[in-house]
Amino acid sequence: MNLHALRVFYTVAKLGSFSGAAEALFISQPAVSKALKELEHQLNIQLIERASKGKKLTLSEGGQALYDHARSIFAIEKAALDDIKSRTGLKRGTLVIGTSTTIASYWLPPYLAKFCAQYPHIKVEVQVANTAQIEHALLECTIDLALVEGTPTESHIISKHWQNDLMSVVIPSNFKPTKNLKTWLNKQFWLLREPGSGTLEMSVKLLAEHGVQAEQSMQLGSNEAIARAVAQGMGVALLPNVVTEDLVQLGKLTRLSQKITSNSLGRYTNCIIKTDPLRMLRKHSKKTCLVNSTHNVRIKAPLAN
Repeated sequence: MNLHALRVFYTVAKLGSFSGAAEALFISQPAVSKALKELEHQLNIQLIERASKGKKLTLSEGGQALYDHARSIFAIEKAALDDIKSRTGLKRGTLVIGTSTTIASYWLPPYLAKFCAQYPHIKVEVQVANTAQIEHALLECTIDLALVEGTPTESHIISKHWQNDLMSVVIPSNFKPTKNLKTWLNKQFWLLREPGSGTLEMSVKLLAEHGVQAEQSMQLGSNEAIARAVAQGMGVALLPNVVTEDLVQLGKLTRLSQKITSNSLGRYTNCIIKTDPLRMLRKHSKKTCLVNSTHNVRIKAPLAN
């Protein structure tokens, strides 16, 4: 198989664009088309469904299978290069960390400061996204390790404990819950994170376990945005305490206060994930998680009827 043609196909499939692949590979668009045609002829299979102008490029069944193999092949290539570079010691190079917004804003900075002071010639890059997006980046080997909330859903990612945090239900300071808190919470307008967020995963799980359904809700793209929206009286939310501390101290938010003691309900998991793509030779991709963290959760006030 022509490795160059495979790289062209992989780039087109990854970017979803012939022109984008041409730009990324520094070749002409006709050269991209030619390489794909040669690869399809060599394999005797159609790899890409030719879409009409303006429609999204899609892979055929065979194309999707080849894309999965290609992703593993180029991840192994990157791992080999990284391994050779690492043998020079921590004297130079680049470390790319993927992390969620909460961890990037509140937990990661002191660790970065210490690392950069100890290894001043290592360039550190931080990519911030939600848990699902970070998992995808890890599988694509575009990041070296990751710290995320929530439990990884990808079967080739392994997680381990990192550190603890607390979550609480927060409400605007002028809201007055009724004695029957569960009923009151079920009637509230909930501010939630977007699909793929570790905070959303834990919020939905905890609320469901306590008989609370966020039937009326709005999605926002960051915990900070949700905290400030709650402070403006838009609704209620379940958020990490580290995010809401300043607004609570200013009297703009109130935390409901009864700690959940069940470990199965009171965990809010962070993970440090490191790739080990050489294992992809056997099963596409293998990710090793160095550390993950459990977060105890507070819902201040009992949820009894």
